[in-house]
Amino acid sequence: MWTSAHAKRLVFLVHRWTAVAACVPMSLWVFSGVVMLFVGYPKLLPTEHLRALPSLSTGQCCLPVEAALKHSPTPEEVQQITLTTIAGRPSYRLRQTDGTLRVVDATTGVAVPPPDDATVLRSARAFVPGANAVLQGRTRDDRWTHSAQLNPHRPLIKVQMDDSASSLLYISSSTGEVVMDAPRHQRYWNYVGAWLHWVYMFRDGSRDPVWSWLVIGLSALGTLSAIAGTFVGLWRWRFTGRYKSGSKTPYREFQMRWHHITGLVFGAVMISWIFSGLMSMNPLGLFSPQGPLPDLRAYQHAVPGATSFGLSTHQALTLLDAQGFDTREVEWKWLNGQPYLLAFDGAGDTRVLPANAVAPQVERALEQSLLEQAAQRLLPFAIRSTAWLNEYDAYYYRRGEASMYSGTARDLPVLRLQFDDPGRTLVYLSPGTGDVVLSLERRQRAGRWLFNFLHSWDLPWMLRQGWPRDAVLVVLSIGALALALTGMVLGYRRLKLFITHQRRV
Repeated sequence: MWTSAHAKRLVFLVHRWTAVAACVPMSLWVFSGVVMLFVGYPKLLPTEHLRALPSLSTGQCCLPVEAALKHSPTPEEVQQITLTTIAGRPSYRLRQTDGTLRVVDATTGVAVPPPDDATVLRSARAFVPGANAVLQGRTRDDRWTHSAQLNPHRPLIKVQMDDSASSLLYISSSTGEVVMDAPRHQRYWNYVGAWLHWVYMFRDGSRDPVWSWLVIGLSALGTLSAIAGTFVGLWRWRFTGRYKSGSKTPYREFQMRWHHITGLVFGAVMISWIFSGLMSMNPLGLFSPQGPLPDLRAYQHAVPGATSFGLSTHQALTLLDAQGFDTREVEWKWLNGQPYLLAFDGAGDTRVLPANAVAPQVERALEQSLLEQAAQRLLPFAIRSTAWLNEYDAYYYRRGEASMYSGTARDLPVLRLQFDDPGRTLVYLSPGTGDVVLSLERRQRAGRWLFNFLHSWDLPWMLRQGWPRDAVLVVLSIGALALALTGMVLGYRRLKLFITHQRRV
């Protein structure tokens, strides 16, 4: 007959033997997590990209955008049109539906071939002025370039700079642009930070199901071990009375005693971090949306590459310059069938220019009525509620530079809508850009709480605390690390004893 004593014995055994395998990765995860608080995985932030670009001069720029569209075999499939500077030349960058990128010289209207070595070096030197550049070859994927956002640019061309940061640049083989920079200090810290935390030594490419299931398996094992250990710790602690030794814990040996105590104090934190790490992998698609996603084509209500623009590029740049706006990049966009130009300066600030207005004016944001009308096309359901947010909420908030979400635009104010679909989808629209900056249905919101909140403590009021939040997380990490390290010592002893016993048998 199965008794509670048998159940407890099973829990003891589960904790004992799963911890042998789980304590090492749990120790590494906690330690590397502290590093990740301060040093993020290499990425090129939008502001870094814009800051490195020169001003778009109206004196030398530019041919109308229609001259660039002529080089697309299927203009109706052009999803994005951007005027930028590549290797010192004003250029139109076209992105097709399939992700293919094309570059057209904005001053001559000539299609630009894939970059040669000279173009790559010019691009690198423009990004880091005054530094020498040395080609390091090409890579499809390496330890710093697993992001799927880099896929249209592969293979990537590596260039080592001799600046003070010893920056390693990655150049797109499609366009010749710098698409990522990795300074030396970031690379070195990431060996014991994100690269270690995400077990990237076992990852092969931006999509690797073997790596995904390895992380899921290790996280599940760690969660099971921590939960079982918590039960064991509670059962062995004398909440009333004491053991013969006069202590609340039965363990007298140093490692065992402190493993018990740190487990009781920091066990809940360890469980929440390891479990939320498991949830970050979206096991079995738990947080994948079930209903229809917002239809961005319907939201734009236009065929991007086939739309005509009454406002020429030169006119737009002249109007922006007259307003004192230091334009670094321009995008051609559509909202509810209305074309407009979105300009960026070096700090990431934006301005909007209607493309078909009789007397176009530079605006800071799109009209509220235009956003609300376009939003009705996003989903085939009624809009349940609409609200303008001037402060961040539990789903829409800004993360620090070290976060993997630091490159995501999170400006205020923002228009929040909730649809009356089965998933009660939340959509956030930026009046400054017209973009759908975030959409979450019920399952995705559950993932936000089970991963982001438990793992990062990222409620807006927590993030506003700055260093006090970081200090609390560091202290808790030290306690969790002590728990994992003492468990590692005990696991080593148990394993050594088991092996010795097996040899004798």
